[in-house]
Amino acid sequence: MRQAGVLDVGCHSALLTVVQGRPGAVLEPVFSRKVRLRLHETLDHKGRLDQAGVHSVERAVAEAVAANPRQRGPEVFAFATSVIRDAPNRDAIIARVARTTGTRLRVLTGEEEARLAYVAARQWAGPTTGPLLVLDIGGGTVEIASGTGDQPDRVYSLPLGARRITRDWLPGNTTPSPRRLAEIRKHLRQSLEAVPDLPRADPGARVLACSKTFEQLARLAAARGKAPRAARQLALPQLRASAALLAGAKPSRRGKLPGISRHRAEQSLAGALIAQALMEACGAKRVEICPWSTREGLLLERLGVPHSTTDRSRLAG
Repeated sequence: MRQAGVLDVGCHSALLTVVQGRPGAVLEPVFSRKVRLRLHETLDHKGRLDQAGVHSVERAVAEAVAANPRQRGPEVFAFATSVIRDAPNRDAIIARVARTTGTRLRVLTGEEEARLAYVAARQWAGPTTGPLLVLDIGGGTVEIASGTGDQPDRVYSLPLGARRITRDWLPGNTTPSPRRLAEIRKHLRQSLEAVPDLPRADPGARVLACSKTFEQLARLAAARGKAPRAARQLALPQLRASAALLAGAKPSRRGKLPGISRHRAEQSLAGALIAQALMEACGAKRVEICPWSTREGLLLERLGVPHSTTDRSRLAG
């Protein structure tokens, strides 16, 4: 049975995942190691990582790589998400990590992340699934993909991530005013309206949400409704109520709400506002929470599930 490994370096963690599988089979975990990061605390107002942030990336990559049973495992594909991809000092970070750890991080474009999230969601949804719309909220960007086959027909990556909106619109440890909330909603709505041919949740299409942001919002809504199983889905009215709840709480309080993790508490309000704007713009009344995203898409394609048509020239770094 074939194996594949991916090291995903994001804002909150560096996660090494090794799986095995074959065409038509599920991904079977072989090895996993997570090293916590708090890169959002090391960014300046332009999104540049300071020296402490760069050092923490070095440490996390070194720990994850050292934990990998290299002699028995597959070659690991190491990549960085938008927190490093969009940093003005990206090239210096990648070069330094490569020099000190021997691992060179690759950078996927936002559109490639959207494509891979769709590939993962399609496989997770099953072979009988028809039209599919995939929504993914990251820290720096939002990814949208739609299609009817193994590969998406349309992919979009927009600079509307939860960390970015928090930095630009919700700085400080305070609750936003109604005026500021209205300004953020207007910005998100206008940004999405400006996207040509934005995919819609047509009748009969499944809408899958592939991100920690959606997952935590679904848990919050389910806990408030006292229905734990409902965390597998998130309806628009529930999301609106959760956004209002988060808007009325300070970031320090949001991390104590059910479903919201402490390290994502500060950007949880922005995530809720983005999720609501996305669902409204795409005409989605409800989303299903999909646990697979870009990382699983990479693992599937490295295993040959499904047949890959990846254009490797779209990988930067």
